[in-house]
Amino acid sequence: MRTFANVQELKAAVGETFGPTEWRTVTQEQVNTFADATDDHQWIHVDVERAKEGPFGGTIAHGYLTLSLLPSFMFSLVKVEGIAMGVNYGLNKVRFPRPVPVGARIRAVGELTDVKGTPAGYLSNLKMTIEIEGEKRPACVAETLSLYVPAQ
Repeated sequence: MRTFANVQELKAAVGETFGPTEWRTVTQEQVNTFADATDDHQWIHVDVERAKEGPFGGTIAHGYLTLSLLPSFMFSLVKVEGIAMGVNYGLNKVRFPRPVPVGARIRAVGELTDVKGTPAGYLSNLKMTIEIEGEKRPACVAETLSLYVPAQ
């Protein structure tokens, strides 16, 4: 993890890449829990037997499940101190180039592409790439926006 004493140090790091994170395994239990939370019970995610005969040869994680792991990956890549708070401000471009098979291991790499001042604080853009072990194409590429409010 890269720790920054303040937002000015973070801003000086624009262009740097952080990571990769540790690998984590995507489980069927995670997928089922996500399906219950979102009411997305499509068979390619939750029907293990039917999915064996489907286009992916088994169940796959929801794209939005993969996306929802970004905050935990980000927390293991970058920490900014000297702030009152940091909040998720949103996303810019998000793509899912490759599905994540259940049982696969994934990890993330982040590239800090911008930090700019706003009336509310500092807005950072961290381009996150979620990799799948053994695959050339990533599972997800997303530009994540975080708003850092300086401490008073």
